[in-house]
Amino acid sequence: MTEYSYSAAGRRITLNTSRALRLFLFIIAALGWGGGVAAQDDDQLTIVATTTQVHDALTILGGDYVDVIPLMGAGVDPHLYQPTESDIAAMSSADAVFYSGLHLEGQFDEVFQALGERSIRTVAVSDPVKQAGFTIGGFNLSEELTNVDDPHFWFDPRNWQMSVMLMAEELAALDPDHADEYAANAEAYNEQLDLLFEWATEAMAQVPEDQRVLVTSHDAFNYFGQAFGWTVRGLQGLSTQDEAGVADVQELVTFVIERDIPVMFIESSVPPNAIEAVQEAAEARGHDIGIGVRELYSDAMGADGSFGGTYIGMLAQNVITILQSFGADIPEWPEGLEPVPPVELLEMAE
Repeated sequence: MTEYSYSAAGRRITLNTSRALRLFLFIIAALGWGGGVAAQDDDQLTIVATTTQVHDALTILGGDYVDVIPLMGAGVDPHLYQPTESDIAAMSSADAVFYSGLHLEGQFDEVFQALGERSIRTVAVSDPVKQAGFTIGGFNLSEELTNVDDPHFWFDPRNWQMSVMLMAEELAALDPDHADEYAANAEAYNEQLDLLFEWATEAMAQVPEDQRVLVTSHDAFNYFGQAFGWTVRGLQGLSTQDEAGVADVQELVTFVIERDIPVMFIESSVPPNAIEAVQEAAEARGHDIGIGVRELYSDAMGADGSFGGTYIGMLAQNVITILQSFGADIPEWPEGLEPVPPVELLEMAE
């Protein structure tokens, strides 16, 4: 049974969205409003993607027919990211804006609403996952959190396949002349995701069942744990907008001591100090606990051009990092699955 930890941090907090909305309206007024369709160069669609995961998928699906403009880069926390003037200008002149949804981009909520009111197409790529009932939420939570969905749905590759199909369908609706190409790209990519899921399932089973507990900076890995049969615990809640307090730290310390957890993981888009505080507090109570051999990717992927800068590489690198940190064997990489992990990643970090 997967264990989930929720706190009030899971509630959507939009402290600065009104500022972003005022900025949006100001830029629209300054640019002049000409409708929701961007001027086309070389018959390309212009699509804005908020997160690194969405950008990666659209780049694969769109090929030469789509110019994908990313808003957030490697290591950026989408829970906290506020749209800039250039972001809003890009969104206001795009053919469509694709975003993750489920309030992951919490500072964008009012901007997305304003874009829709001005006939700019906005696409929440999590919609088919939510409609299928596969979002994690509403179970054994306090009354105030029962309608909260976990926005980190992409950590189950089967969920991401649903999003890939939606993105291809939306591109086809915007550009019917190339609908067949978008559909073919989606089918080919989802075959790759099948290989990834099968490999990751085998890989995560290499750790003995009684040790399959993943402790991380915040609750980003519930889908991952559910998909691969691991218990997960995060120090912070579903969002990184609230910092963990002393009580949260002590509760997690008690958990890792009682479960004899050997290792915890820092996330690439979350400062390490909170997990390091748990480590220090556990050691003060006589329990030695290590930190993973490298950071896990959570809300953002790695740098462009790196293995972790792709969705497949991001998830695979997380799996490899977990296995190395637990001293488990890494299964052979599937033939035909791209990109291939670099040799230096497969070598045990010092």
